[in-house]
Amino acid sequence: MRDEEEIAEAESVLRAAMLASDAAALDILLDDAVCFTDQFGNRLSKSDDLAAHRSGLLQVKSIDPLGDAAIALWGDTATVSVVVDLAGLYDDTAFFGRFAYSRVWHRQEGRWRVVLAHCSAVPATG
Repeated sequence: MRDEEEIAEAESVLRAAMLASDAAALDILLDDAVCFTDQFGNRLSKSDDLAAHRSGLLQVKSIDPLGDAAIALWGDTATVSVVVDLAGLYDDTAFFGRFAYSRVWHRQEGRWRVVLAHCSAVPATG
């Protein structure tokens, strides 16, 4: 499998893990030192993300990509940029929005893992 196909597959597995709140799968996909900056500018760690899924604080109900993800490769590092419509519950409050995600994947010991991620809200166009 080509590296770009591996990243596309890893993105698909990540999406499925988020939808299922599968903390075990997320634990494998996220590097221990991952830093995720959310749409409010908060920096979250791997343990923050896993705890939100395990506790039920965050429940992702749908992740619908708008178009294909842009994937770029540099040896054992890849970047992904994608815009999605995202819906779910946070602390039992429903949310929906359009978000642009950027992720940096790094391959170590033959496995791709997310090392950096960022999310920005995409303003509604009228």
